[in-house]
Amino acid sequence: MDDIQDLVATDGPLKVEFIGAHILLVTLNRPAARNAINGAIACALERVVRAVNADPELRVAILTGAGDGVFCAGADLKEIAAGRVGTLKTADGGFAGFVNARRNKPWIAAVNGLALAGGCELMLACDLVIAAESAEFALPEVSRGLIALAGGCYRLVRALPRAVALEMILTGERLDAGRAYHHGLVNRLVRADAVCQEAIRVAEKICRNAPVAVQESLNIARQSHDLTDEQLIALGDSARARLIKTEDFREGPRAFIERREPRWTGR
Repeated sequence: MDDIQDLVATDGPLKVEFIGAHILLVTLNRPAARNAINGAIACALERVVRAVNADPELRVAILTGAGDGVFCAGADLKEIAAGRVGTLKTADGGFAGFVNARRNKPWIAAVNGLALAGGCELMLACDLVIAAESAEFALPEVSRGLIALAGGCYRLVRALPRAVALEMILTGERLDAGRAYHHGLVNRLVRADAVCQEAIRVAEKICRNAPVAVQESLNIARQSHDLTDEQLIALGDSARARLIKTEDFREGPRAFIERREPRWTGR
């Protein structure tokens, strides 16, 4: 955990906070710029993702935005205008150092307000979404002569009914939180001041389960749109072979028989 704390200054463009032993809260910290992504955030977020992957104690990460009313407004247009568009992505992580990053643990988007353009794509790259009732989602790239290439054009179609997603992509118009929840884009809808608390509650529920089983299940689920049934069966067989070698595989049935809470080690 100390490695992660060393990565990001508490007053920098990205903040991290440990919630207990197993949850990391990651905050985009540019409220004056509507938490727009610049090069500093992209580099820091990529390093945090890698650190979360490598830390055996961390089991869930939560991504949110600082301030009121905005989760993330996307790319910092001032950076783009200054010719620094290349700094907004990293070689391994893609836009914001995040959307294409390999993540072996669940990430929850705690959307406290507007999630626009790249901000919407950050949300789509997460595994679960907790949103404020006042949140809105949009991919307005086409209105600026751009394309939502940080995952928006394909992840949104996977997450919403096709007609709804295509309307958002082609018109650039916003989807309000109520409709997003109705269509399953959002897992839970809460008051704006309760978004992070609800995300933490969901993360705590995940943490009650066996870490290796959670990670292996997540890996299969993430690829369900991309692989055939035969490939997914093979992926599951490989996951089972790894799982049965762990102490957690033996601890689960043992705790059930002994009528106690399991003590997971993640090993």
